[in-house]
Amino acid sequence: MANILPLSPELQKIAIEELGEVPSRIPEDLAALREWIKLQPHLRVRDDDQLLIQFLRGCKYSLERAKEKIDLFYSLKSKYPQMMNATDVNDPKFREICHLSCFLPFPIPVNGNGSRIVTFRFRYPTSKFNLENVCQPGIALHELWMLTDPYACINGLDYIVDCGPATASHYMQMSPNFCKALVSYLEKSMPFRIKSIYYINTSTATQQMFKMLLPFFSEKLRKRIHIMGNKLEALHKDISPKYLPKDYGGDLATIEEINDALDKTWDTYSQYFKDNVNYGTDESLRPGKPLDIDGLFGVGGSFRKLNVD
Repeated sequence: MANILPLSPELQKIAIEELGEVPSRIPEDLAALREWIKLQPHLRVRDDDQLLIQFLRGCKYSLERAKEKIDLFYSLKSKYPQMMNATDVNDPKFREICHLSCFLPFPIPVNGNGSRIVTFRFRYPTSKFNLENVCQPGIALHELWMLTDPYACINGLDYIVDCGPATASHYMQMSPNFCKALVSYLEKSMPFRIKSIYYINTSTATQQMFKMLLPFFSEKLRKRIHIMGNKLEALHKDISPKYLPKDYGGDLATIEEINDALDKTWDTYSQYFKDNVNYGTDESLRPGKPLDIDGLFGVGGSFRKLNVD
C-alpha cells in the first residue's frame, strides 16, 4: 500500500482522466521509479511516496519523463542552492523575505476546487536582497505543495506576477543566467502543470521588456502568458474576484493578512528543510557525461524535448 494522501473523488477522477493515473497500479509505478533511483550513483533523492507520486502525476505517468524531471530537480538544487535548496527556514533573513509577501499562494483554488493561484510581487528592496534571495522561499513553497496541496498537484498553478512595485533596479537583477535557471525550474523540473501566467500592473516599458524574455519559455508556455496592463477587469474575466485578495479587487483578505499564516507553515516543516542538505547530485559520479545545465536552452540533450504540461 502506497503511503500517499487520499484524493477527493473529484480530484481522483481528474487524476485518472487527465493524468493517466491507475490507482491499483500506484505501488508498482512507485517501485519502478524507486528502483531506478537506487541505480543512479550521482543522485541523492528523497524517496518517500508522496513526493515521488507527484513526479509521476506531473509527467502523466511517463516513467522516463519522471526520471528526467527528478534528475534535473536535484541537479538544480545542487547548482543553485542559494535559490533552490532552502535548508534553514528559521534563518532571520529567510523569514524577513517571507514577511515582505513577495510570493504567496491564495487560500481558495480557482472555482473552489481547481488550480492553485499564486502571486509574485516585486516588493523588496534591491539594496538588500536580490531575486535569488527572494525566490528561495517561493521555490521552497513549491516543494511543500508536492507534499500537501492536492489542488496544485492535480490541477496545476495559475501565476499572477504583479509588476506594479517593480523599478528599473529590480529588472536589472533579471540576468540571462537567472532567467535560464528559473525557467529550467518552472518548465523542466517542477512536476506541476502551469495553467496560466498573468502579468499585471505593467507599464509600456515593462511590457516591452517581457517580450524580450518570452524566448526563454517554450512555445507551449508562451501561449499561456498574458500581459494585461493596469486593468484588473481583464484579470477578473479569467479569475473571479471570489478567489482573489482585496489587493486585486477580490473578496478575500489582503495579501498581508493571508501571508501571516506562512510563519506557522515554516515552523511545521523546519526539520524537513534542514534535511534538504542531504539531497542533490554529485556530477563526478554521474554515468556518462556531466549534465550541462547551462546549455539546456538551445543545445541538444536529454531535456530538450520536455515541455510543460
